Amino acid sequence: MNTKSKDKNKDTELSHSMVHYLLTIHKLKENRGFARVTDIAKDLNLTKGSVSTALNNLKKRGLVTEEEDCKFLVLTDLGHDEVHRILSSRTLLYYFLRDFVGVDEEVAEKDSCMMEHLMSPETSLKFFEFMKNLACACGERDKLPEFKTALDLCEFDDAEEFMEKQEGDKYLSSED
Repeated sequence: MNTKSKDKNKDTELSHSMVHYLLTIHKLKENRGFARVTDIAKDLNLTKGSVSTALNNLKKRGLVTEEEDCKFLVLTDLGHDEVHRILSSRTLLYYFLRDFVGVDEEVAEKDSCMMEHLMSPETSLKFFEFMKNLACACGERDKLPEFKTALDLCEFDDAEEFMEKQEGDKYLSSED
């Protein structure tokens, strides 16, 4: 990878805290119909100043915008797509860790949250295909053990359909 590609990737990478801002905006918008700096600060237990600084960074990246007349925060199309990709990655990681690897639910929640934003879009797509092949291949491959998961991946034609249907962390507590 050349230096230019590395720099470009570094500029587009989202930190763990940036992801939490995006997910909080998404959650507030879905639950209340709006998201304000004060709501985000309260939800994340941060100061309004910290939230404003972080939001400026997300605005520069084209992920968040502000409605001019009321100052409500809105995810751009790019931001919305990123939220669905992140939620999809988190969901896949959670069920993989819990159902395939066998870790405790609490550990799966924590670890999937820590890893979700590190997964590239390409890896997310391939990870979906991998998990679907394992979970939906029961009886088709005699050499593979039967993998069972509470996440019904067989109902989705592909990873894009799975990502589009991600609305939130249905498997996580309402506090996350």
